Amino acid sequence: MHDDVTTQRDITLLSLETDQRNRDWYFTAQDEPRGYIDAVKLQELWVHTGTACNLACPFCLEGSKPGDDRLQVVNFDDVQPYLDEAITLGVERFSFTGGEPFIVRDLIDILVYASSLRPCFVLTNGTEPLLQRAPQLQRLKELHRLKQQSYPVAFRVSLDYPDAQQHDAGRGQGSFSTALQGLKLLLREGFDVSIARQLGVGEDSEQVEQQFRDLLAAEDLPTTIPFTAFPDFSTPGVALAAPEITETCMERYPTAASRSHFMCSYSRMLVKRAGRMRVYACTLVDDDPTYELGATLAASMVQRVMLGHHRCFSCYRFGASCRQPGH
Repeated sequence: MHDDVTTQRDITLLSLETDQRNRDWYFTAQDEPRGYIDAVKLQELWVHTGTACNLACPFCLEGSKPGDDRLQVVNFDDVQPYLDEAITLGVERFSFTGGEPFIVRDLIDILVYASSLRPCFVLTNGTEPLLQRAPQLQRLKELHRLKQQSYPVAFRVSLDYPDAQQHDAGRGQGSFSTALQGLKLLLREGFDVSIARQLGVGEDSEQVEQQFRDLLAAEDLPTTIPFTAFPDFSTPGVALAAPEITETCMERYPTAASRSHFMCSYSRMLVKRAGRMRVYACTLVDDDPTYELGATLAASMVQRVMLGHHRCFSCYRFGASCRQPGH
């Protein structure tokens, strides 16, 4: 009898906890219906290669560092079935982020296969792991030259600020000059390249990007390299206070066109956690398990994404997107 009472009590408590999680998912703290995004079409599939990285930047939105396994390193067999499924859903591009993708043993094999299917886009810090893979990068270019590879591979290199002191303060001594070497290597091999930089609070963006162009000119690099500026998304698991997005907000303010720029309307992200591949709503919410949308891309695309993560407000406010410029 005692065991039966205990079991019933536990079931009741679990039910109440589940109800609360559901309420938090669908309603704000003020009990207003949350804003949401419904997926339209899978245009972009992101692959998180794992949170291991050769750098340990204190501001990293993924909390990446050497040996980190919050999200596990993927291999070719993990990723291939999802690339194939994405093709059946009409995906237009594959993108890869980390951690640092170039520390992943199977990265080049994954890129060779993925780029045989669709254009690819890789985020990198541009430092030693990239430089050490230079001969393998040539393999990608050679396949393309021989027309055995149908689609291009583009890269985005993180260069936070247009001067070494500011950049190295977060990423480590010498990382600025090494990232410039990586940028030059990619350009020399003929890849399309863009730069990810940090968006300063109250900055004069035109002035900052002119400083970057001056830097590029001084390094004998093209001054037409595109930039993508990102606000501070904070580190994983931090519950920042941010205005909550309600259904009324979504109805009153964003246009249909601006709603379509939310990544969760056109993209999904793969992560490997506890030995399993899972699908998440976008690249910015993998620290919250409520944004796990299942084990298949098809199942994930029919689920409504509620805008309850504090990073959702950054997207709402800044129109933030990890998408490659021009796509």
